[in-house]
Amino acid sequence: MIAITVAVRQLGSRGLNPCAESRLPPLVAGARPGEGCTNRWSDASRRFRFARQNLTARGRDADWPAVPRVRGGVQEPIDESINLLRTHAMDDLQPETLALPSGPARVKWRRSNRARRVSLRIDPSGGAVVVTLPAKATRKAGMALLMGHADWVADRLAALPEAIVFADGAIVPICGMPHRIRHAPTARGAAFLLDQELHVTGAAEFLPRRVRDFLRHEARRRLGALVAAKASLIGVTPKRVTMKDTTSRWGSCAPDTSLALSWRLVMAPAFVQDYVVAHEVAHLRHMNHKPKFWALVDELTPHTKTAIPWLRTEGARLLRIG
Repeated sequence: MIAITVAVRQLGSRGLNPCAESRLPPLVAGARPGEGCTNRWSDASRRFRFARQNLTARGRDADWPAVPRVRGGVQEPIDESINLLRTHAMDDLQPETLALPSGPARVKWRRSNRARRVSLRIDPSGGAVVVTLPAKATRKAGMALLMGHADWVADRLAALPEAIVFADGAIVPICGMPHRIRHAPTARGAAFLLDQELHVTGAAEFLPRRVRDFLRHEARRRLGALVAAKASLIGVTPKRVTMKDTTSRWGSCAPDTSLALSWRLVMAPAFVQDYVVAHEVAHLRHMNHKPKFWALVDELTPHTKTAIPWLRTEGARLLRIG
């Protein structure tokens, strides 16, 4: 997996992960060095895990929901606290715009059963602040951390690259080279490249979608060919290769050997594409980041030392396009 680097504040003096382009630990409340990273759980598994842990801790059966017991012909009362657990585990924290001292900011709330502390990070794709709450944390705790680091949030939001929308005249990179979008309503076809320009046909209201569709198609064509070529070098075959629009990782390899890549990589230079594909193909042989994995990556691409710094410094720009 290659995680997208996002604007975060790192507490402590922990060294970087060997996968140097991985995101840094987010700003956490009371963090110790090396702590703060979170993982993802689906809503269903998160709610079930939360409820199971709390019910077990209370000495009850771990079943969800609780089943009333009958002893001596008398039904025991059900512990009504289970309703509170259900409400707490299934709360719905919607994105909102909050007034910070520096001005309004878009805030996304995220609950994670594996998070140990409240944390903040910046989502460069939407220019929003992501507040991650542990299973038992309240919104009030998140607000306290957010308001206590309002200056840090403001600085990171101000440092985000300028957003680029898909519109006539806008310049977008394709394989690292700038291309100007040209609306050609009377031309035939959907979208095509000509003389460093991306010509888009049809009505103006369909232009953003057609540009995005073209880039996704190009990503599937270019990156898919790279995957096939590198996989054949080491005698492996992925189950499937899909293009996604992820905001936290450039690529991933699932246990069933399915590969997923961000379609936005088609906007990155060719050497960056080569490295990311080599990284994920190497995971088909080694599902870790141990020395043998990195040795295989070096066999598959010579661009590791240049691509990783590029992703760190320029990757956020790709998320701000479209």
